[in-house]
Amino acid sequence: MVKYSREPDNPTKSCKARGSDLRVHFKNTRETAHAIRKLRLTKAKRYLEDVLAHKQAIPFQRFCRGVGRTAQAKNRHSNGQGRWPVKSAKFILDLLKNAESNADLKGLDVDSLYISHIQVNQAQKQRRRTYRAHGRINPYMSSPCHIELILSEKEEPVQKEPDTQLAPRKTKKTQALRSGASS
Repeated sequence: MVKYSREPDNPTKSCKARGSDLRVHFKNTRETAHAIRKLRLTKAKRYLEDVLAHKQAIPFQRFCRGVGRTAQAKNRHSNGQGRWPVKSAKFILDLLKNAESNADLKGLDVDSLYISHIQVNQAQKQRRRTYRAHGRINPYMSSPCHIELILSEKEEPVQKEPDTQLAPRKTKKTQALRSGASS
């Protein structure tokens, strides 16, 4: 059994999925995951499919140096910097589909699921080499990542019972004050 960084609040009403050492850029995947955090499952899947079709952009907030601005990102975040990380969106979309089938197997209501936890960690870098001028060699590393997510069912709020007109409780202190005031 693999350890997740966080356990769900109600394990019977949630399901998990994770991918380890995925060959996709960590920084792009982190921004993509941050964009769909706390969204409903159907809305998150639709959003990622729109990213693949370049209809909506992923706003880049932390790893945004040198990222161009676009009106699609300005709608979702104030700095306006955004991109369409296709490979990251595909990997996260596949994980969402996997978690959805896990929820279906568990007997959860797929329509009421939302992403309660999604996290992207850096994995061990993979080494290659590139050849430079004057016979030198430089590293040519890839930055893979681990992705884990938890889908949970929305808890329906319990309706508060309307206040009934109950007589206020009389404590000994209030009774003593009232009897002292009347005499």
